[in-house]
Amino acid sequence: MRSYKILAMVLSGMMAGFTGTATARPGPAPVPQQKMITVPAGTTILVRMLDSVDSSKNPTGSRFTATLETNLVVNGKVIVPKGNTVYGRLAESKQAGRATGSSELTLELTDIVVHGTAYPLLTSDYSVKGSSSGKRSAKRLLGGAGLGAIIGGIAGNAGMGAAIGATAGAVGSVAQKGQAVNVPSETLLEFRLQQPASLPGR
Repeated sequence: MRSYKILAMVLSGMMAGFTGTATARPGPAPVPQQKMITVPAGTTILVRMLDSVDSSKNPTGSRFTATLETNLVVNGKVIVPKGNTVYGRLAESKQAGRATGSSELTLELTDIVVHGTAYPLLTSDYSVKGSSSGKRSAKRLLGGAGLGAIIGGIAGNAGMGAAIGATAGAVGSVAQKGQAVNVPSETLLEFRLQQPASLPGR
């Protein structure tokens, strides 16, 4: 009987030792929270289209991919470098009828990728409207000196605008083929944030 009591005491001490060891084991290190920076409303976002969109092929809601053409800067600090992926959608895609109406495309940005994660954006739209007469009207269609001035201003050197406009003015213009309207790959488009965006600091 005494031997059983001794064995029980030994086992109890061993279990207490195991419990103490488990309790003393350190837990996982806390994950540091990422610092977020607010990009204010009104900030210009200049993108270069990777995909082509066409009023005769792409329905409303279709997604498209572009890249950031200039650094996204807040208070002199680069938050998102040029070349990062930007996603958007066709808010409206309308194909003209055979006899009446006109084709329309309305694009907006929805997300920007930072460190491999997509963060939501709410931006102004880019709209283009064709007509059966071969004319078209467009909002925020960039080209020539106007494009150069915008890029120069974003880059902090307005003086370089004319030179940029001379080389970039003919790049990626909206095309109208028959009754369809097309925004081809490589087109440069300007959007502006409608609401502040929260993005991670670098």
